[in-house]
Amino acid sequence: MGIKMNYIPKLKLKTIALSIFIIQCTYAADDQCFSCHQGLEDRPSQLFVEDIHNKAGLSCSSCHGGNPNSDDMDLAMNKSEGFIGVPVSNNISQICSKCHSDIDYMKKYDSNIPTDQFAKLKESVHGKLAVNGKGMMLQCITCHNAHGIKKVDDPNSPVYPTNIPQTCNKCHGNASFMQSYNPAISVDQLTKYRTSVHGVLNSKGNIKVAECANCHGSHDIFSANDVRSKVYKLNIPSTCSHCHSDKSYMKAFNIPTDQFAKYQRSVHGKAVFEKQDLSAPVCNDCHGNHGATPPGIESISKVCGTCHALNAELFSASPHKKAFDEKKYPECETCHGNHEILIAKDQLLGVGKGAICLKCHSENENQKGYFIAKEMKKLTDSLIVSDSVANSMVFQAEQRGMDVEELKFKLREIRQARLEGRTIVHSFDESKFKEVTAKGFKSSDTIITEAKAAVDEFYFRRYGLGVAVAVITFLIIMLFLYIKKIEKTK
Repeated sequence: MGIKMNYIPKLKLKTIALSIFIIQCTYAADDQCFSCHQGLEDRPSQLFVEDIHNKAGLSCSSCHGGNPNSDDMDLAMNKSEGFIGVPVSNNISQICSKCHSDIDYMKKYDSNIPTDQFAKLKESVHGKLAVNGKGMMLQCITCHNAHGIKKVDDPNSPVYPTNIPQTCNKCHGNASFMQSYNPAISVDQLTKYRTSVHGVLNSKGNIKVAECANCHGSHDIFSANDVRSKVYKLNIPSTCSHCHSDKSYMKAFNIPTDQFAKYQRSVHGKAVFEKQDLSAPVCNDCHGNHGATPPGIESISKVCGTCHALNAELFSASPHKKAFDEKKYPECETCHGNHEILIAKDQLLGVGKGAICLKCHSENENQKGYFIAKEMKKLTDSLIVSDSVANSMVFQAEQRGMDVEELKFKLREIRQARLEGRTIVHSFDESKFKEVTAKGFKSSDTIITEAKAAVDEFYFRRYGLGVAVAVITFLIIMLFLYIKKIEKTK
């Protein structure tokens, strides 16, 4: 093989290259469509060399129709031979569906690909009518390409996990395109995603972290307002849990996998799953969605404060703010937890069993806070007792038929004082706490006094009625006897 290459005529080199190509693509000699386009060196034929369909033995005519065995263009591209040319609009996806929706046909290729993709696409948000009114807004080739289609697990595929964000961004990052469909949707999701924990790892080649399709679905994508959507408010915890509750899947990330179980037990989780409360926070309300990142120690109070604004404001002005900052304690989370946030019961306050205050305060350490917490709990317990007594007295009066509607309404003032107490406690200011509870004590005293008076009035009326009946009865008897006496005299 000592012959130098520059002695071989260029035409012969092309012939050798073409022969090698024919050997590599065994069916190409019989596919005149492919041979002709390959000779033209057009882009589609170059891409089709590595196409999964080419490797499976399918030819150009499988999608475009025509006679692939004829080198006569008029015959090969004759409509009588089934030639359809370049499909447009919904015809594109329908041609894909011709094979991909046929279970028996897909079994011939030992494919485990689902055969309901086209049906899902038509039902999805992408299956809605395009602004041109000529078909769906997206077709199969929008995401998968037309020629050069790769397997999903091929790193060169546009739907490979590390490529999906950029593929989705072709449309979702195009402001003019998105404005035609939904101007309210932001076009910076990819930028936000790249700042998230998921996005950073994805950009480094990690294919296990969440990308667009993991959360939104692939073919079955629905609007976030659609109850079928994976990112519908009430479905988000389950969507996140799909990965985050899988111990084996999350093992490499070294983070807990019990967040979903804890969230279900939390006050937020109960509101979502039991009450179907759309205003209750779910995962993305605290962590973000496209820019999902665990809140830092400094930002936790800001996250909680978006809903619990007054609590956050009171805490920021409290003596605990400085202490927490110095010790680098997360503010709300230190006392309430994160995923398993329970109902703020009165038992959390004070110095008794189960009190949160004892984590930092005792009779020997941080004493001032200990005694303030003790006094606050004492006032709280007293207000609870007063509330119970007031309720009992109103109930007694109501059972005796007295008009207590105004008193029942006034009972709300005690409950309101108790609720305000649970909020004002975040200021850790004993004087402010006493002001709030004082309003509750004042209302309870008034209610108890008026309810007792109503009960006394009932008994007064009852005894008075008894005396009146006795007197009237006595007079009737005396009158009867007197009449009898007169009758005897006559």
